[in-house]
Amino acid sequence: MISMQAWSDAQQLWDFQQMRHEPRPCSVAIGLGSHDLGVADVAVDLYRRGLIPLIVFTGATSRTTRDRMPRGEGEHYRGRALDLGVPASAILVEPNARNTGENINFSRALLAERGVDVSSVLLVSKPYEERRAYATARKLWPKVEFVSASASMTLTEYVDSIKDPRLVLDMLVGAQQRLLVYPERGFMIRQEIPDPVAVAYERLYAAGFTSRLVPVP
Repeated sequence: MISMQAWSDAQQLWDFQQMRHEPRPCSVAIGLGSHDLGVADVAVDLYRRGLIPLIVFTGATSRTTRDRMPRGEGEHYRGRALDLGVPASAILVEPNARNTGENINFSRALLAERGVDVSSVLLVSKPYEERRAYATARKLWPKVEFVSASASMTLTEYVDSIKDPRLVLDMLVGAQQRLLVYPERGFMIRQEIPDPVAVAYERLYAAGFTSRLVPVP
């Protein structure tokens, strides 16, 4: 049973992760691989709206996706987009990335290899990882403008779609922890953390929502 306090704290983290960028025309969309096919759906919507001419789906597999997406996250995203009517010529797949930094670096290399001129990117992620993805992309590809995008959902709607409340709270805490520790490792730009968000994170950590944390020396 998840307490009302934990839900309130999770809402703090959820709201903080939202960058609230307004989608606009960009050179390309990059859909970051995960368990969530909603990332592919958002990328398809951006394509249909004429905001991007090309989508890169990036991702291998992880412990969460190896059974559900055995061909790799990027390939499963591609299949979803094809089913929704996006032409194959408008999709590139980067099949090797296993973390957000590799998503960015490997997608950048693939686009350069294909001769795609990139000045701006619609960066499509899960709703609770917008800020983490943005901070990583800004660090690794600083000359490109990034516009964050994700499915427009409430925390409750997202939990209902995943059907595993504890996992969602664990992932929220993991995403927040990375904002704290990864800048020191050179993985992302530093973000200012408001006090209420920091307190919410500490309470959830203390309550044991820790399965998605990275080791800290």
